[in-house]
Amino acid sequence: MTAEPFARQLAALDARGRLRRLMPRSGHDFASNDYLGLAADPIIAGAVADAIARGVPVGSGGSRLLRGNAPEHEGLEAKAADFFRTQASLFVANGYVGNLALFGTLPQRGDLIVADELIHASAHDGIRMSKAAAVFARHNDVQSFADLITAFRAEGGKGRIWIAVETLYSMDGDLAPLTDLAKLAAKHHGMLLLDEAHGTGVFGPGGRGLSAGLDGLHNVLTLHTCGKAMGVEGALICGPRLHIDYLINRARAFIFSTAPSPLMAVAVSAALDRIEEASDLRDRLKTLRQDAAEAICAPLGLPTPRSQIVPVILGTDARTMAAAAALQDAGFDVRGIRPPTVPPGTSRLRISLTLNVGRADIAALGRELQRIMR
Repeated sequence: MTAEPFARQLAALDARGRLRRLMPRSGHDFASNDYLGLAADPIIAGAVADAIARGVPVGSGGSRLLRGNAPEHEGLEAKAADFFRTQASLFVANGYVGNLALFGTLPQRGDLIVADELIHASAHDGIRMSKAAAVFARHNDVQSFADLITAFRAEGGKGRIWIAVETLYSMDGDLAPLTDLAKLAAKHHGMLLLDEAHGTGVFGPGGRGLSAGLDGLHNVLTLHTCGKAMGVEGALICGPRLHIDYLINRARAFIFSTAPSPLMAVAVSAALDRIEEASDLRDRLKTLRQDAAEAICAPLGLPTPRSQIVPVILGTDARTMAAAAALQDAGFDVRGIRPPTVPPGTSRLRISLTLNVGRADIAALGRELQRIMR
């Protein structure tokens, strides 16, 4: 009897075209976040093999504040701080944990978090853990951010302002107006929280992300996830030493988590070297983006993509999943994205461009999409 509510809810999801299932990998990769094709990189794999040979353990054995703090973790954090040009960094298990730590710890009671309405689910969950108030600005609308801050002050709010955005939005492929948001944060003596999950490795000098132009500012914290363009796993929170020390002492998502494997710290360190030297890979990805503009976007009447993420918004869940299934049957791994990941009425195909495919694959996908749309 106790399982019946779960069965009813799953049946309701299935009827609405929203039931999720795990699927095996198959077909041309237009679904992963392995943008530079580094997930199977032999140089990174070799660094891990060398670490195993010299006795680096597979497991950490505990949380970082117990016996789980390995030299490989500390070495990576020093290297990442230097790479991203910040005072300090903190290595955590993944971007989800990173956002829980950031939002659930740093904004204090009486502060205000002003987040973009399309910010990632992990940020929403972190915000729910926060003692600060939170409001959501219209997507990429700097004036909306400013108006919400003004309203907070007019109502007597005296706490610190925390402006939170993704630098590159994972479901829309568009870029945040970082320069104007940085000016807004400075004007209000606020902090800027930047999720670089899909920007790291792909954009910026040496792959340092879209926030690279804000290097060294005292009011900026960045989250660089390692499981996307870097091809490995984990996440790096980068910013002023004061804030990193506070996270070490107060962030429950960090304190009560078993530390990532020391071997993964080795892998991330090698991945930093790879993305720094990967201008050729970034150029190849940019070429694929131009190919997608011609073969996919132009025929379907879509705008020219500004990033490696190309959304094809179909509206309804059923139409989206039918199109995704047809593409998968044709050998293209394209996934349908439905609410609550995206707003109601905006279900879409999320086409992810990676170096795991070539120009001919993109052209073939474009032809198949046109056939399906007809």
